[in-house]
Amino acid sequence: MASIQYPKTYEGAVAALNTLQSNFALLEEIRKSDKKMNKSAIAEMTESVRQLGYQPSDFDRINIIHVAGTKGKGSTCAFTASILAQYTSLGDGVSKIGLYTSPHLRAVRERIQLDGAPLSEELFAKYFFEVWDRLEASAVKEGRDPTIKPVYFRFLTLVAFHTYLSENVKTAIFEVGIGGEHDSTNIIQKPTVVGISSLGIDHTAVLGNTIEEIAWHKAGIIKPSARTFTVPQEPSALAVIQKRANEKGSKVEVVHVHPQIMSREVKLGLPAQFMNGNASLAVALAAEHLALLGLTTGIREGKLPARFVKGLAEVVWPGRCQVIKTGVIEWCIDGAHTTESLEVCGKWFGARAAGIDKRVLIFNQQKRDSNALINALANSLEEILGVNSRIFDEVIFSTNITFKERSHKADLVSAGTDPTALEELSVQNKLAQAWKKAVPGTEASHVVSTIEEAIRIVTTMSHKAPVQVLVTGSLHLVGAFLEVLGEKYPHHVKKQTHK
Repeated sequence: MASIQYPKTYEGAVAALNTLQSNFALLEEIRKSDKKMNKSAIAEMTESVRQLGYQPSDFDRINIIHVAGTKGKGSTCAFTASILAQYTSLGDGVSKIGLYTSPHLRAVRERIQLDGAPLSEELFAKYFFEVWDRLEASAVKEGRDPTIKPVYFRFLTLVAFHTYLSENVKTAIFEVGIGGEHDSTNIIQKPTVVGISSLGIDHTAVLGNTIEEIAWHKAGIIKPSARTFTVPQEPSALAVIQKRANEKGSKVEVVHVHPQIMSREVKLGLPAQFMNGNASLAVALAAEHLALLGLTTGIREGKLPARFVKGLAEVVWPGRCQVIKTGVIEWCIDGAHTTESLEVCGKWFGARAAGIDKRVLIFNQQKRDSNALINALANSLEEILGVNSRIFDEVIFSTNITFKERSHKADLVSAGTDPTALEELSVQNKLAQAWKKAVPGTEASHVVSTIEEAIRIVTTMSHKAPVQVLVTGSLHLVGAFLEVLGEKYPHHVKKQTHK
């Protein structure tokens, strides 16, 4: 079967990549069959690596820091990369830094960063199609169907590895996608250090329903060649992590919040209190990594070195505890999407909410339990603001679709979303009902089909008084929101989301 020929441009790469997404019908079929994580995933990934012309041991050359977790693994990676960026002038070990994370917010190339910035469109297209063409050539040579490719996330992981080897990267931070044990990033054999951020209940269809099952999957990235650092966990989860580490011959160290971070002597670029643990874990990961590369930091004496302090202060991680001001509107943006993360998001927003005339919520979560998420956010805000106080004057429940009259940006297309639910706004109506039940005194509730409409409602309100808006519930919502806001207020968003 002949494969489709895509133009070898960034737009062509995104179009080709989107064909690798599993559609909603297939995902539903998998979910209903109660299929757990693919136990052959690592073997399949190893085979794809071979077809690409590599072997897993080749990735040892890029000195990988590997991070799993439920909450905070992305920001931990960002803090770690920002710290290590302060050491690029001191030796080859950190002369070029890669950062692989997911999901992306506005452009898929954000997932594969090089020295603190997303790959350029030109480089992304170049390395994407080198992987694409090598896999097809291997298939033709070996008599396989060249149209069959690895799925979306696995393919991007291959592109990341290929990019970093081609660019002679000397340090790379890899964030796990889902789980750990069967995640495609777990092809990594000899990380310099392993991190496990805070664990919670999420992705139960593939990871299990208990914290112990989830911990087992997350601890799957532990390797005998590297020390493992984690934050304080529930005792049963920590016991699983320790057991798996013992089996693999790795030493586990629990990292508590660093005193200088706790006291606010050291300022964080992501200032929410719940970021303290992620920043402290990053400090431990960076210190271990630098020590293994032969660079002395002085961190073992307890006081954070100046380069660490600078890295923690300069971290940029859009869509997480991000604040953008446009005129009299303050947009508070956080991609929280689990009950635990929405609880801490509520505390972050609640601490900022004093003295504002109008407060508005923009919310969506297309796939998870709406009642539990809404209750987690409402309860958290009531705890900070008071049960009898006004939480939001108005709430807006939107899809993740950007504009009403224009096609959705290709980078933001999700084939895994129920098209009927989107058309009927059934998820958004359910969210609105859940909010009404949780917070019956809300002045007004809106259900809209696009983020453009949600922003228009807020803008109209701001003609009368200052407005503070919390945008949360999904990183996909946040990414699409930043895209729309970036068109409406391009200077503000560009300034806030790029180094």
